[in-house]
Amino acid sequence: MLKYTEETVHSFRDRVKRLSNEDVSRCYQCGKCTAGCPVAMEMDIMPNQVMRLIQIGADDWVLSSSTIWLCLSCETCSTRCPEDIDIAKIMDTLRKISVEEGYPAQQTTIADFHKIFLNSVENHGRLNEIELSVKYNLALKKPLNDLPLAAKLGQKGKIHPFGEQVKDKHNIKKIFKESKRFVREME
Repeated sequence: MLKYTEETVHSFRDRVKRLSNEDVSRCYQCGKCTAGCPVAMEMDIMPNQVMRLIQIGADDWVLSSSTIWLCLSCETCSTRCPEDIDIAKIMDTLRKISVEEGYPAQQTTIADFHKIFLNSVENHGRLNEIELSVKYNLALKKPLNDLPLAAKLGQKGKIHPFGEQVKDKHNIKKIFKESKRFVREME
């Protein structure tokens, strides 16, 4: 049986609260977040269980789970929460802590997707779908995986070969730079 000291419990719970600005101690385990989650059936720990594990300081269990990587950030859980806890924001915070602490992502392809997606937005000011698809499929070692779909979308003018450009890309880069600085200061 796992035992958590009071110091461990408070340390992890307080870290999550400080980084997410959300108080998980308000969760009373109604289960509405889990009931509404569209990917709960794929998770190893249900969203309400994640909240409880944070409350008891079970950081290893939470940070090594696949649940935090499978979360779609669709915010259904946050919308349903009667205590107005932004559970999607907590899941995002848990992913960040997991990366910082060096926990191997149980869903490495999802972690790769997040990195490629954010790098594309940071570099171009918005998502470049072609770049995302190519880099993600290379990470999966399936470089031609989306080629038939890309061809159809290109023919219909739904995607642009070089991506659409944003006029003020430097503002987007500034946002990323400031958010990275803010995260470093919060630690």
